[in-house]
Amino acid sequence: MRNPDIPATSSNVASTLARSRLGTTAVVIFVMAAAAPLTVTAGGATSGFAITGSEGIPVAYLAVAIILALFTVGYVSMSRYLVNAGSFYSYISRGIGRPSGVSAAMIAILAYNAMQIGLYGGFGAVLSGWLNDRFDVSVAWWVCALAGWAVVGVLGVMRIDLNGIVLAVMLAAEVAVAAVFAIVMVAHPVDGVVSFSTLSPGFLVASGIGAALVTAVTGFVGFEATTVFSEETRDPRRTVARATYIAVAVTGLLYGGSAWALTVATGPDKIVSAAQEHSTELIFTLVQPHLGQFFVDLGHMLFVTSLFAALLSFHHTVGRYLFSLGRERVLPGVLGRTSRRTGAPKAGSIAQSVLAFVVLVGYAIAQADPIIHLFFWVTVSGGLGVLILMTLTSVAVIGFFARDHRGEPSWRRIGAPVLATAALVWMLYLTVAQFDVLLGVGADSPLRWLFPASFAAAAALGLVRAGLLKAWNPDVYVAVGMGANAAPASPFTLVPSLAEAGQP
Repeated sequence: MRNPDIPATSSNVASTLARSRLGTTAVVIFVMAAAAPLTVTAGGATSGFAITGSEGIPVAYLAVAIILALFTVGYVSMSRYLVNAGSFYSYISRGIGRPSGVSAAMIAILAYNAMQIGLYGGFGAVLSGWLNDRFDVSVAWWVCALAGWAVVGVLGVMRIDLNGIVLAVMLAAEVAVAAVFAIVMVAHPVDGVVSFSTLSPGFLVASGIGAALVTAVTGFVGFEATTVFSEETRDPRRTVARATYIAVAVTGLLYGGSAWALTVATGPDKIVSAAQEHSTELIFTLVQPHLGQFFVDLGHMLFVTSLFAALLSFHHTVGRYLFSLGRERVLPGVLGRTSRRTGAPKAGSIAQSVLAFVVLVGYAIAQADPIIHLFFWVTVSGGLGVLILMTLTSVAVIGFFARDHRGEPSWRRIGAPVLATAALVWMLYLTVAQFDVLLGVGADSPLRWLFPASFAAAAALGLVRAGLLKAWNPDVYVAVGMGANAAPASPFTLVPSLAEAGQP
């Protein structure tokens, strides 16, 4: 008898993502576009210096890169046995248990939506400023943001490989410009002295380092989405691992190097005041005397396209999370439907666009600052959510391989995951404890707890949802986290059923 919760379809095309459209290069492009190299170096790093007041942003980027490399060891090992667009949700369901997995799903939806929607603040403000400065055209930031929203909404329901072409062109240009800007700044140090003091490990134990670390984590968010696209890759077992390692290595070196280059050009003792004075214009101000107006204009344009590329990439991530949860009936089944023509998660994409529109209109009506209140506050809060997910996933890796080693060496299933878990827990503790520093508010401000509490509320909602599924719809509950492994048309039969695995 057919499960009444699963709608009958004439073709599996309506409930599966398009297969075999992405190779390693394409996946790297998507996740690095989400990481947005020029956005981080021109916007994230300078905002981090300005708001946290810490000179240790460069070493924070490098430290986070090392921690995430440790995390990646177990993460990609587990990816060889699970193929699911739900990524963290699936891994935590399999490694810790279904209730934790559903809670993680709610956290992921909140976190990735925060990352995506928060970026509209930066995109709108930067594009508005660029149009005004370059063409003397005055356009409100929210008008620019809604224009970007419309284009993202259209691209979100198109073929994933066609989106990859758009992102590839943008990414190649912005990485090249970010690297050139960094080289120019190092080649022209203040007072003729190249200082390495901001790379000192001593900053990692200094006061306020938690704020610097979560700023750095936010810059990396997107690298873990390699597994989100696993169902659409040609060879999930190899592609995900290669793409994840490449993304961590390249972004880590680029972020750490670019942030350090900023301190070389201004002087370590002046970087905070310079960032507070010039904000996202700092990097362009520093290179203009040496490269000229053409390269500065090019950098501004690519800063805008970098933000757009990140918006598009995170939109795809949210859409695929919603698709995965809809397919498994954790969320309404309509979200688990894809476009028959493009294979894109149409319903999830539209749902994300609607939410983004509502938030943008709300911010516009409230006349909130798009850079501080939307771009920085909301995206770093999204970064906190992803940090929570990575911590839980690292624990899940240990639990997953504890039941069955699957021939994996001890370093991949125990050594690296244990070290990563310890480091991530430390980062998570510092981040929550120092969230007021990160937001630039007083220690007694309710905002310092409001943002972290939103993830606790999302987790609680997930536990309630899991309990209701277990009581009212056990057939759906038993398939939680299975993803493509449970899909009838899936070519990936990698793991046994959850019932066989004895999951709670």
